[in-house]
Amino acid sequence: MNPAADGTPSAAPQPFTHLDATGQARMVDVTEKKPTVRSATAAGFVRCGEKVIAALRDGTAPKGDVLAVARIAGIQGAKKTPDLLPLAHVIGVHGAVVDLVVGDTGVDITATVRTADRTGVEMEALTAVSVAALAVVDMVKGLDKSVTIENVRLLAKTGGKSGDWHRAGE
Repeated sequence: MNPAADGTPSAAPQPFTHLDATGQARMVDVTEKKPTVRSATAAGFVRCGEKVIAALRDGTAPKGDVLAVARIAGIQGAKKTPDLLPLAHVIGVHGAVVDLVVGDTGVDITATVRTADRTGVEMEALTAVSVAALAVVDMVKGLDKSVTIENVRLLAKTGGKSGDWHRAGE
């Protein structure tokens, strides 16, 4: 046992789940796990200037319907997560909702992804938000190259062995 910072004994460190006995990266085997209903919600923000906000509100962005494209891009991003993250499992994305709300300083993005599978959908929700945010940037970069993606984070997850989790204060 390793002593804790205060000198009291603590449990042995947990092994890294994504490393094999020789320290090489591996995908965790979830074959024996039972499928359960799981969900995850993530959020992020695309900070935009007044010119972009005006174009989003009046539908005059040169590339078309920014919010519709970003919504579809986010859903597609959730489904493509294992193609982007090498150790993510291929799971059934059984539901994905991506909401975008134009505010005074930018676009709030929230994504909720659901499954009935062997592992969670946190990465799928985070990927949905990230890809939706990238789509917003792509659609408005001709108006303002200074737009920024900020504060992409997991808000909540439900189901699975670790149970439910909600970010405090959100």
